[in-house]
Amino acid sequence: MRNEPMGGLTRRGILRTAAAVGATAAPLGLVGAAASPAVAEAGVTLPPATTDVTPFRLSVPDSVLRDLRQRLMATRFPEPETVPDGSQGAQLERVRRLVEHWRARYDWRRVEARLNEFGQFRTRIDGLGIHFLHVRSRHASAVPVVLTHGWPGSVVEFLEVIGPLTDPTAFGGSVADAFHVVVPSLPGFGFSDKPASTGWNVQRIARAWSQLMPRLGYDRWLAQGGDFGAVVTHELAKLGPSGLAGIHLNFFPVFQPPVGDPPTPEELVALDKLQRFFSDGAGFVYEQSTRPQTVGYGLTDSPAGQAAWILEKFVEWTDSDGDPEGVLGIGRLLDDIMLYWLPATAASSARIYWEDARATATADDFKVPIGFTVFPHEIVPTPRVWAERVYKERLVYFNEVARGGHFAAFEQPAIFTEELRRFARLVR
Repeated sequence: MRNEPMGGLTRRGILRTAAAVGATAAPLGLVGAAASPAVAEAGVTLPPATTDVTPFRLSVPDSVLRDLRQRLMATRFPEPETVPDGSQGAQLERVRRLVEHWRARYDWRRVEARLNEFGQFRTRIDGLGIHFLHVRSRHASAVPVVLTHGWPGSVVEFLEVIGPLTDPTAFGGSVADAFHVVVPSLPGFGFSDKPASTGWNVQRIARAWSQLMPRLGYDRWLAQGGDFGAVVTHELAKLGPSGLAGIHLNFFPVFQPPVGDPPTPEELVALDKLQRFFSDGAGFVYEQSTRPQTVGYGLTDSPAGQAAWILEKFVEWTDSDGDPEGVLGIGRLLDDIMLYWLPATAASSARIYWEDARATATADDFKVPIGFTVFPHEIVPTPRVWAERVYKERLVYFNEVARGGHFAAFEQPAIFTEELRRFARLVR
């Protein structure tokens, strides 16, 4: 297959590649323009963002949590699936258990306190309020890094790596491995503003991140991302803003892989997984890239619907034998779902796909060193040769680890931390 200019996953690219190879590796896209209203639909009040960096303390009203419990109690479930597995989607009994735990035992105040303890902030960039966690290391030699999530992820994916990254000596590491950590919520996600018009594609987000880091006082920094966060980070490496010293990825953000002629055995395995993904696992891509507004109504109104929409992906994409609760814990899984439910971001987060489907791919002109880690249960584990063909001499680090899936930092925080440290040692 010919190696064409590569960018984020696009619907056009999916259809072309699926027809040609039955393949395409995929994260997911974005929206944007002017700032959205200061009060989220769900009742969570967001302070208006300015160009200052303003502390943000989260305090969800009790009335919002009561409304959630009432909605969970009133859930109208469908009949069971007619197959003995998850091939028709999120299974009824699993969703029932998740909903009941959410209603009766889940403690939102636990994660709310933790987010506030780390330090949350908002600032306006390019007309939009951006929410982010910012934790400075106590070590003067620390290197700043911006960690970017994707869909259906959130900033909570990174909560277990912030401590080891910022204070490595407290976790058995070296002072030389210290980072200052910045974790933004993508536009339309979490407690960032929801763009009110089109245009917030991955290139625009990358430019926003290139403004965010200097605004925080950092003149030399790294970037890391998975899923759509990898697409944004990929664009940062092409943009090459002043101060960006390198990027690390755990997802291959290329919609048309550079397949050899003939493909290697490793490539054939990857192409088979791509084929299966687009023939049996990519319905959410087509829906969210074409009709994000329509899917938003049901998910915004029904917490059970929002939970099932996200749960399906954690079941399929984690290295858990189909049991993400066993790897993450049911509470942490619900923490992530809450960052979609509370600010009512079902439609605004889905629009990242809509934006990406309409974006123009940028040429593969990478300006900084690149590191890549393959986690074995990724949607499509990336063959080394693909990374080498795309990144060429810019690829300075490549490794395959033993455990973990699509949500690398969430699933395997220790492995993720060590991989980022190893890459950073090469570019510090």
